[in-house]
Amino acid sequence: MKKEIYCIVHGDVQGVFFRQFAKEKADSLGVFGYAKNMEDGTVEVVAQGEENVLKTFLESISVGPENAQVESLNVMWGKVEEEYTKFDQL
Repeated sequence: MKKEIYCIVHGDVQGVFFRQFAKEKADSLGVFGYAKNMEDGTVEVVAQGEENVLKTFLESISVGPENAQVESLNVMWGKVEEEYTKFDQL
């Protein structure tokens, strides 16, 4: 059964290819949703997929790309309300 995560990524995560990194990981795992830069310097991530796949995705984005410094993730698990068909960088 598909689940959804809503996640705010804190740290040095803008201008370091974090969204591209998230998209590449999502695409490789078959995860759909988006990564979006927020005005406060965080990145918002919404991802949909099987629970075990989402856990793997979260492990990847909790580290991020080489130049990122992820301080913390605020993650909320939920059910899929609106289904995405790909992973976007917004």
